[in-house]
Amino acid sequence: MEEEVGSEAQAAPRQHAGTMLAKARQAAKLDLAEVSARTRIPQRHLAAIEDGDYGRLPSRTYAVGFSRTYARLLGLDERAITEQVRLDLADGIHDGPVRPDRFEPGDPARIPSRRLAWFSALAVVLLVVGAFTFYRTYFSPGLGPPPLTSPTPVETVAAASAAPRPAAPTAAPTGPVVFTSLADGTWVKFYDGAGKRLFEGQMARGQTFTVPADAQAPQVWTGRPNALAITIGGQTVPKLAETETVVRDVPVTAEALLGRQAAPSPGPTPTAAQATPAA
Repeated sequence: MEEEVGSEAQAAPRQHAGTMLAKARQAAKLDLAEVSARTRIPQRHLAAIEDGDYGRLPSRTYAVGFSRTYARLLGLDERAITEQVRLDLADGIHDGPVRPDRFEPGDPARIPSRRLAWFSALAVVLLVVGAFTFYRTYFSPGLGPPPLTSPTPVETVAAASAAPRPAAPTAAPTGPVVFTSLADGTWVKFYDGAGKRLFEGQMARGQTFTVPADAQAPQVWTGRPNALAITIGGQTVPKLAETETVVRDVPVTAEALLGRQAAPSPGPTPTAAQATPAA
């Protein structure tokens, strides 16, 4: 009799993470639409997790991250759920391979809020107004009101003597290229020119990654370039972007990063008196 009970226990299928989440959601009397609104996870991804069909998710990282957020909402043990998801992926409990074919935010809680969207729209309007004003005053100076006083002639010799001397060029920094995450959950992928992955995952705040010196044409793919500080040989260089945006196939060699810096502005245009030869 005991042998039969033991065989039945061994034959019972193990519940995957999606089944446990679905039962907890039903016990809390929540539907997928409400869970999607609270967690900002697409409803189709929640359904895929409950069905154990991780092949409908962009990658394994999303399967673990979304399941952790889902478990946190339901008050379940996040670590136990994420470990179960990893076991499910290892056992192949999904309908197809997990494909990293699309990029979506790793943490849906970081989607910009409505207030941030309004501030962004206001910034765009101010930028358009500023550009229009700059165009009227710089490219079409005759459209504005006439000056109150006549222009004062400028002595070319004095202007030439008072012109500042160009600063001596500074040596470009050399050394290893290091990326440092400025926030938690910064998803980033580094790979070489042949597509070989150098690093992929979510970096924690303060975590660093040094681009291998022997990597051929290393590149980066991320949706939060503003959260990645860059140094070359210990010297800080500008970020890839100052706002959250998707950047992909961006070279991260020292030469390429230094080449992204703004080129020096052209020198002053010679005046009519300087351009006309002396009689």
